Amino acid sequence: MLQQYNFGAGTLFLVRTDIAVPTPTRIGTLQDVSVDMSFQTKELYGQYQAPVAVARGQQKITGKAKIANLNARQLNDAFLGQTLATGEQIQIVDEGGPNGTAIPTTPYQIVVANGSSMSSGTPGVDCGVFNAGTGIQMTRVASSPVAGEYSCDMTTGTYTFSSADHTADVLVIISYAYFETSTGNRITAVNQLMGSSPTFRMQLANNYAGNNMCLTLYAAIPTKMSWDFKNEDFTVPDFEFSAFTDSLGRFFDWSSTL
Repeated sequence: MLQQYNFGAGTLFLVRTDIAVPTPTRIGTLQDVSVDMSFQTKELYGQYQAPVAVARGQQKITGKAKIANLNARQLNDAFLGQTLATGEQIQIVDEGGPNGTAIPTTPYQIVVANGSSMSSGTPGVDCGVFNAGTGIQMTRVASSPVAGEYSCDMTTGTYTFSSADHTADVLVIISYAYFETSTGNRITAVNQLMGSSPTFRMQLANNYAGNNMCLTLYAAIPTKMSWDFKNEDFTVPDFEFSAFTDSLGRFFDWSSTL
């Protein structure tokens, strides 16, 4: 008897079905995929212990995939279905470190390296200032800082310190985030009505030893995405989905070479 086997995660494509002209999304650096098909059952009993008949009830198809390639377009098409724009948020950790930056003379201000990006676009986000010499975090105030304090204008990336810290030769380390408008892809998710979700057709295929296997789910929606950030390991999000019938009543299609 001829036999067919499967090896590896294969390839996974998602094609949006809720928009008119979708661009297919290839799920990159796929780690694994699982598809679970289950049925509810009903047993008919008489006066004896064992059922005299068993019938299938509702059918359900769910699954999950582990995706190592982190891509905003892929995430939007597969999970969010929101507006994708050009741009990215970049976080700068410990600018001026490890030794720190000296506070200049009056007006005792430091403009961070990416302040020009804040001036020309979306304001940045302050992530805190540390005294490089003592390791103590400085306190942010609205204006007129005294020793151990600072204020900041995140539309220009300007940090203002006290004359006392300048006189004391305090060295500072600054962390912040800014928005780059010319590179990357950015999703700013907004609240949606209940029921709103991208829907997609899922194509899962593999070829091993010259034999093909292909599974198509004609309609599915995303149900969950988990992000695990680990020390000394790669981030591999879990993406979960649930399938249903399309407008033609099709649920899934399975094919193999043998």
